[in-house]
Amino acid sequence: MGDYAFTAIFAAAVLTMPIWLAPIGAGYPDILQKFAIFGIFAIGFNILFGFSGYLSFGHAAFLGTGSYAAVWMFKLLSMNAIFAVPFAIIVAGLLALVIGFVCLRRAGIYFSILTLAFAQMSYNLAYSVLTPITNGETGLQISRSDPRLIDRALGEVGAGLPKPNFFGIELQGYPGFYFCAILLVLGFFLALRIRNSTFGMMLFAIKSNQNRMGYTGFAARPYLLTAFVISGMYAGLAGGLLAVTDPLAGADRMQWTASGEVVLMTILGGVGTLLGPVIGAAVMKYLEQIFSSFNDGFLYRSFDFLPGWAQNVAVEITSPFVGEGWHLTLGLLFMVIVIFLPGGIMEGLRRIGALFHKPKPADGTTGDTAAARANHQ
Repeated sequence: MGDYAFTAIFAAAVLTMPIWLAPIGAGYPDILQKFAIFGIFAIGFNILFGFSGYLSFGHAAFLGTGSYAAVWMFKLLSMNAIFAVPFAIIVAGLLALVIGFVCLRRAGIYFSILTLAFAQMSYNLAYSVLTPITNGETGLQISRSDPRLIDRALGEVGAGLPKPNFFGIELQGYPGFYFCAILLVLGFFLALRIRNSTFGMMLFAIKSNQNRMGYTGFAARPYLLTAFVISGMYAGLAGGLLAVTDPLAGADRMQWTASGEVVLMTILGGVGTLLGPVIGAAVMKYLEQIFSSFNDGFLYRSFDFLPGWAQNVAVEITSPFVGEGWHLTLGLLFMVIVIFLPGGIMEGLRRIGALFHKPKPADGTTGDTAAARANHQ
């Protein structure tokens, strides 16, 4: 399938999510925005981890930086996202260039620990040291007294608290989702083009055998640094979109748990695949939004078809896995995926597809007969 046809199918699926996700309770704008934003985050992370094999534990630094940069654009220039989103990408890319230049001097677990260290330093800087820029633990947010120079010059400053917009279209609700969804489709298309390019082949060669690639005369570090910067820019875009849908930036977006989330999303969906990280992000955010909202009252209503004693037993068994304990459900799901489907959800989909489609050899024999003949030969 061509890149454009594949992207068109992906775009159709993404843009119609409010329709086909409504039956499972995921058709409302807030959760759809999270699907799109964290899908972008996971796609960018997969360009580094899935394509080149370098595992970063510090991508939350770029996510948080993108949010801070976007909010500052809202405060200084305009509430139009056309200024905030590109600035978030640029600032995150510059930070990724600096961090990648240092961290890529090492490989393997040493690289991962270095990225984690930089992310934790970024978190502490945002939380305490750089409070004039980040507003510390309170978080950076917009106010009516902000300069907003472009908005004031155009006479677009009202009496109320402003909201992010795109040339007058407020990016709340479904307009906010479609804004994020279009950027998700563009990010997916760019990742697809990277994978199928010479640059992408170099990244996969590094993942396969970096030493052998060096023996052929190619230096791996420039390719890795480029991939690291591109990945950081994706994270900055995701952080900027978080600020667009909710104009607030806090140091919590730089915590190591945010870096761990994107690792889980990518592994859950399928490392190195294109659709896998998006699916993994959607599954995790669905579990977070839906399972975390369940309480004992919901469980009792769900098991009301059972006798009283059996209903109580069912609620006692399932209650630790919902509400505040939804991470237990996520942990069990992750264990099942890692043990039985090392390739993630995408591997499971491929196995299901293989059940319905068995390729036939050119001589017309079945696959089993051909395999038997090969074994005899």
